[in-house]
Amino acid sequence: MIFSDDEIERYARHLVLAEVGGPGQQRLKAARVGLVGLGGVGAPAALYLAAAGVGTLRLIDPDTVALSNLQRQIAFSTDAIGQPKVEAGAATLTALNPHVRMEPVTERLDAANAARLIEGCDLVLDGTDDFATRFAVNAACVAAGIPLVSGALGRWSGQVAVFEGRPCYRCLVPDIPPDAETCARVGVIGALAGVTGTMAALEAIKRITGAGTPLTGRLLLYDGLAGTARTVTVAADPTCPVCGDPERR
Repeated sequence: MIFSDDEIERYARHLVLAEVGGPGQQRLKAARVGLVGLGGVGAPAALYLAAAGVGTLRLIDPDTVALSNLQRQIAFSTDAIGQPKVEAGAATLTALNPHVRMEPVTERLDAANAARLIEGCDLVLDGTDDFATRFAVNAACVAAGIPLVSGALGRWSGQVAVFEGRPCYRCLVPDIPPDAETCARVGVIGALAGVTGTMAALEAIKRITGAGTPLTGRLLLYDGLAGTARTVTVAADPTCPVCGDPERR
């Protein structure tokens, strides 16, 4: 895969980085990443994936840009209010890096269409804020053998994990919590979205390039109020309805 002069200059800091270099940048250019949700996590993640030179970004989100999004969803401007997020986001990302191909999909991912919407992706990054969608993304990724980077946030706390095979997201969250909080209900500090989305993008880049040790089977928990972070191991659940032993489900 040949880089243009513009790409060589654009990715110069990657090309001299021992863990990425030319081969890693080629893997980024060849990759198709599915971004499910262009919200607090997905918007900053999309910016850094585009800047990094991921070859194709499939943007999956059914919503339009609202004024209340702009406090944290930095891929959008005031002028984009009322526009479909995938179209406004694609315009921003193309302006940032015209070498990245955009595949905007204005659909709400669910159990019925998840397999179709992530088909052909090398990695999926889920930044949605409802558990039904997270469960559908997870099940489709497990079935297709696609690595999943999951990011979530609320109030002052963010979390990022990588799932590939076992354990899967349903091992971490077996059922939808009855008291599940949403950012609309409990609030979220805007800059936390940048921290969490950027960490999710970094994990995606590591997984694609083969650099370092991804958070596979581990959950990174960041406390923005305390300024602390910790990582916990996610155990595979033999009774998991998605990846567990069929005889024990």
